[in-house]
Amino acid sequence: MGADKRFLTVGEQTLLERSCNILSRIFERVCIVIAQDSQPLETPVPVLRDLIPSCGSLGGMYTGLHQAATPYVFLSACDMPFIHADLIRYMVDAKAEVDIVLGYWNGRPQPTHAVYSRNCLSAVEALVRSGDLKLQKLLATPALRVRLITEDEIRKIDPDGRSFLNVNTPSDLERARSLCADRREDRGGAPPGRA
Repeated sequence: MGADKRFLTVGEQTLLERSCNILSRIFERVCIVIAQDSQPLETPVPVLRDLIPSCGSLGGMYTGLHQAATPYVFLSACDMPFIHADLIRYMVDAKAEVDIVLGYWNGRPQPTHAVYSRNCLSAVEALVRSGDLKLQKLLATPALRVRLITEDEIRKIDPDGRSFLNVNTPSDLERARSLCADRREDRGGAPPGRA
């Protein structure tokens, strides 16, 4: 994209602000994990630096799980402008007796919008040691119990699956901005009356 996605705006908020605002309505503690070499962030939300450098999302997950005060964490990429509070609550409620709860949308699991148990820490460490930094590999770890939220379940809460819209390209950003303007969703997530 050529720019730090955290600071791109959709509506009147940055992508990072949108995510933090929604997550703060759901969870008592929200934190942001950034790379060790990232510029400091000025935000009211606690900021953690990766404990393991240069490991991307997997390193961020490790840091979040390692620092968690609870047995589970909800992990979300900051480039998802339409995370939906009710869908996140649904996923959190589905965590009983599993280690990972994630949506399955457009034929693919969505590991950057998921609930992870601290039981995942040793598997994350093993992947980092092996140099395999793909979140998809974590989902295939035999020792971890995974609950996939089906598209049918998701559609009941988020009919268009916009929770899983990532801003990876300029056209994704324009689409997100258009959706926000069309639906007047400048509140940082669900349409009015649905958050």
